[in-house]
Amino acid sequence: MSLTTREVQALDSAHYMHPFTDHQSLAGKGARVITRGKGVYVWDSEDNEIFDGMSGLWCVNVGYGRQELVEAAARQMEVLPYYNSFFQTTNLPAAQLAERIVGLAGARFSHVFFSSSGSESNDTNVRLVRHYWATLGQPERNVIISRKNAYHGSTVCGAALGGMSGMHAQGGPMVPGIEHIQQPYHFELAPDMDRDAFGIEAAGWLEQKILAVGPEKVAAFIGEPVQGAGGVIIPPKTYWPEIQRICDKYGILLICDEVICGFGRLGAWFSAEMMGAKPDLITFAKGVTSGYIPLGGVVVGKRVADVVIGQGGEFNHGYTYSGHPVACAVALANLDIIEREGLVDRVREETGPYLAEQFAALSEHPLVAGAETFGMVGGLVLMKDKASRTPFDSSLEVGMICRDHCFANGLVMRAVGDRMIIAPPLVCTKSDIDELIKRVRICLDATLKDIQSRGWMDAGHSAG
Repeated sequence: MSLTTREVQALDSAHYMHPFTDHQSLAGKGARVITRGKGVYVWDSEDNEIFDGMSGLWCVNVGYGRQELVEAAARQMEVLPYYNSFFQTTNLPAAQLAERIVGLAGARFSHVFFSSSGSESNDTNVRLVRHYWATLGQPERNVIISRKNAYHGSTVCGAALGGMSGMHAQGGPMVPGIEHIQQPYHFELAPDMDRDAFGIEAAGWLEQKILAVGPEKVAAFIGEPVQGAGGVIIPPKTYWPEIQRICDKYGILLICDEVICGFGRLGAWFSAEMMGAKPDLITFAKGVTSGYIPLGGVVVGKRVADVVIGQGGEFNHGYTYSGHPVACAVALANLDIIEREGLVDRVREETGPYLAEQFAALSEHPLVAGAETFGMVGGLVLMKDKASRTPFDSSLEVGMICRDHCFANGLVMRAVGDRMIIAPPLVCTKSDIDELIKRVRICLDATLKDIQSRGWMDAGHSAG
């Protein structure tokens, strides 16, 4: 790196506006400068090795430094670096990738609409769903139901669909016709209730909302199979089959947002059907290229495609980079790696179960009230007193303190409140998982020592 760390930080602070960042706070300490990556590790400008426990942003599924993806991009750039998909035009990588993704999604799907991100893809879903019902002569059927604490992107439509209160507090009012129900978070909402019974009850909140809004007005329900940015909220196994039953009962469309969950992260190419759902639309991005280049899209089921394509006339929607040939070429090469190395099966049968076993053992730590995983995602809860289920005062931001200790000890582990989450690359071996868990323990110990020194574990302590 030709510039020093301080010089890059000064340049960054002066001109680069980061996503989801308090810039005054960042300016005071300077951004961490990441310079390279290999396998499951990245290195910063001070040459500190960091285990990337979050796969970048849930996306670097095949790990860093895959030359095959670099070469795929270079080859396509030499031949056709860009052309649009407007004006009755296509390109070979886009057509090939659409066919391949449809094949991975299953017989109920027929088409793919390409975007550059999950946010754009969920904007597309809103347009598709409302156009679908209008084409069927039911334009009043335009309400989409989502969940609190869900994340579906940060565009205006994506933020409206999502249930993040902090996002809704800025930039409102957002898109009309979006309703929310409570998330299926057993640990927080009903820890003393049978988990499977809670799953049925939580799914029932959808039916209650449908009836409150009016079934004739509800167009679709959208949900992540496992909520990612909300803290890796894993629903009971009874939840999704009951959601599907309710969608079928009222004839509403089901959108499964698999931006995080897709392409092997939960042990399936797409995880919805594994969990008991049969979506009409699947949102994807991130893992389709392992984050090497931006690409997203929607896998469109035959139910929707037959109407929108067969009866709907011109669909007045699209993006400059829809079906970008370089992005699609990289995606094809990325899928080749995932298939050749058997990563989907490995997550389901080997590394996913091993991570679950090792991660669950973290519950023995004094700070950890619960630890659970699904495939290659996991979340654990930090509590002041787990025996009495006494949380830390939220103003103490214990999760952020833990995250800082993670950075200081060579680990990326994300904080969502006082819930710490991981999503390591799918190429992790068992020895990589051992190293990951070793570093997590070191960071938990450092966090415990830190907050004990502040007196925050004392029985009488309060935030004041």
